[in-house]
Amino acid sequence: MYLKRILFPVSFFIFLFLIACNGGKDKAAPPASNMDSSDTTGAATVRELPHIKIEPVEFEDGIKTFNSIAAFDTANPGKKPIVLIIPEWWGVTDYIKSRAKQVAELGYLAVVVDMYGNGKTFEDPKGAGAEATKYYKNPQLAQERFDNAMAIAKTFKEADTTKIAAIGYCFGGSMALNMARLGENINGVVSFHGDLANYGITARKGGIHPSILVLNGDADSFVPVNVVNDFKKEMETANANMQFIGYPNAKHGFTNPAATAIGEKYKLDIKYNEAADKASWEEMKKFLSKVFS
Repeated sequence: MYLKRILFPVSFFIFLFLIACNGGKDKAAPPASNMDSSDTTGAATVRELPHIKIEPVEFEDGIKTFNSIAAFDTANPGKKPIVLIIPEWWGVTDYIKSRAKQVAELGYLAVVVDMYGNGKTFEDPKGAGAEATKYYKNPQLAQERFDNAMAIAKTFKEADTTKIAAIGYCFGGSMALNMARLGENINGVVSFHGDLANYGITARKGGIHPSILVLNGDADSFVPVNVVNDFKKEMETANANMQFIGYPNAKHGFTNPAATAIGEKYKLDIKYNEAADKASWEEMKKFLSKVFS
């Protein structure tokens, strides 16, 4: 794999755009729970801090070019644990870049995973759903993309390559959980309102290495109780070190302030929940501190 880092300044422009659920009828596709809201700030206010460096990265695997970004705090010297951020099904949007900046403010080296290649993003939910479905059908392809991003993250002189975690939102949360199921030897995995179904890659007993934190909305109609129960049973059978936190009255997309308006517009059962958003961010902070200690 050919790796290259591009050094030039980048500015973030955080904006809103609308979403809808996957309108396709393909039975092989994941359910509507994988729809994602996008492009708003989350729990923490994104401040313009001059000591947070945003560095574009580019890497190639011989077939595709992957364009992403890294973020880290230059005022915090020394090696930093790596946090890989897997985007929603819209791709490497400004929203997910803003999350990378927030993670960097916590003292980590944040690197966004470009699952689709070429920094591709979608505004059309049909296109996003079709692209995301490839990675549900072929989890090894998702792992290849993840491993590529991890390899580039390790090339940073700021990186502590012995401490690595992955976090993801919606589609990204599902993919992060799949990385654990596939045996990635990292410290931790965090899923924010991700799909919990395994789509045929059931975790093996003793095969899950990272600690897992699942942050789920108890009122998420796209992740019904039977799916939650099956997931918990799967993790128990695999002897996974898993913590599951459910937020009362929190619906799908609860971390995204745009979710309420989007749900009303498209008659979707998604809604922002400020309390759950802030609480889940604090739980992630505690979790990362623990797994990196």
